[in-house]
Amino acid sequence: MHRILLKVAYDGTNYCGWQVQPNGTSIQQVLQAAVEDLVGEKVNLTGASRTDSGVHALCQIAVFDTNKEIEPWKYAYALNQRLPKDIVVRESKEVAADFHPRYRNVVKTYEYKVLNDRMPRPCDRLYTHFVPVKLDLEAMKAAAAYLAGEHDFRSFCSQKSDAVSTVRTIYSIALTEGDNIITLRISGNGFLYNMVRIIAGTLLKVGCGQKTPEYVREALEFPQEKAAGPTAPARGLTLIDISYPDDEGQPVNNNS
Repeated sequence: MHRILLKVAYDGTNYCGWQVQPNGTSIQQVLQAAVEDLVGEKVNLTGASRTDSGVHALCQIAVFDTNKEIEPWKYAYALNQRLPKDIVVRESKEVAADFHPRYRNVVKTYEYKVLNDRMPRPCDRLYTHFVPVKLDLEAMKAAAAYLAGEHDFRSFCSQKSDAVSTVRTIYSIALTEGDNIITLRISGNGFLYNMVRIIAGTLLKVGCGQKTPEYVREALEFPQEKAAGPTAPARGLTLIDISYPDDEGQPVNNNS
């Protein structure tokens, strides 16, 4: 038995999210069907992050077990011949039999992009959230600074979350601007349901002058449901990277 790891990129526009759901086509569903067609057996495809409907990814991590004898690096090429153009396997390799993409020390990085311009741009409509009001970037940066470190992020969590604990650690958070696009980049040891989009929505409230930066500090100090800002639209969010610090430098069986 071989455990194969896939690094997957996708445009989430036409999908109901990563996880298989009864109300639409998911990334997991399409990718799993391609894997099963290739290996000729049923597999259980497990992903590292359950991205929502409309959210994009550059580095989703997924694993499956198979008895098929294929050189691990070849899975990426073979699967891409079976996948639609908006889903691409960027890398494939064999990992240890006990490797699990969720239940281990992990660092996840997301970016949320806002087009802050007078008029929308058609080429950016699927990958940015358009805000025509001029945003105060410095105020947004001041608000974002409060989020770094370990906190109870209950105020930044959807009511649909089933997380046992709402405590998470943000390793880094930064806001940059270029070509009228404001980019929020955030890395942490995990994120609650809708957490990054609620953070983005809260910072936008600050940027518009509807909230002060201290509002973010108060939401962290006195966590309660729905205390933070609105959930920003999914299309502006992209899963940029997933890494496993404890596994760096450990050998795996692959030929890539």
